Amino acid sequence: MTDHEWMQRALQEAALAAQEGEVPVGAVIVKDDTLVAVGRNRRERGKNALAHAEIEAINGACKALGGWRLSGCTLYVTLEPCPMCAGAIINARIDRVVYGADDPKAGSCGSLTNLFALPYNHQPALTAGVLRDECAAALQQFFRELRERR
Repeated sequence: MTDHEWMQRALQEAALAAQEGEVPVGAVIVKDDTLVAVGRNRRERGKNALAHAEIEAINGACKALGGWRLSGCTLYVTLEPCPMCAGAIINARIDRVVYGADDPKAGSCGSLTNLFALPYNHQPALTAGVLRDECAAALQQFFRELRERR
């Protein structure tokens, strides 16, 4: 599958998050063009600051692949990773990150800073802006509807 197709799959996870009242962020991890794990934002439901889509997906991939090193994997996520998630990506040794919408408030892959460019022991390849408009629209719609309900 292409980057666009995998990002569509991440958008499906984001839509599930929105249906659950969560900020619509979705992630998938792929290895050898095979889906390994999925994740979506669940901070509100889980009452847990760590329940980001990327962290869920990384946790699932570690379990599925039987180890913490996710070499050979690509993470697709609808929103630019925050510092916590960027750190987890580095520590998990994920080879490549593909994200959709930029995050001007917490983005740590280019918007505010790029943690992947620092001299850590691992530096994932980065592709930004895949289905940017669709990913941003999902977030904008969610927050628009949230404001209207208030």
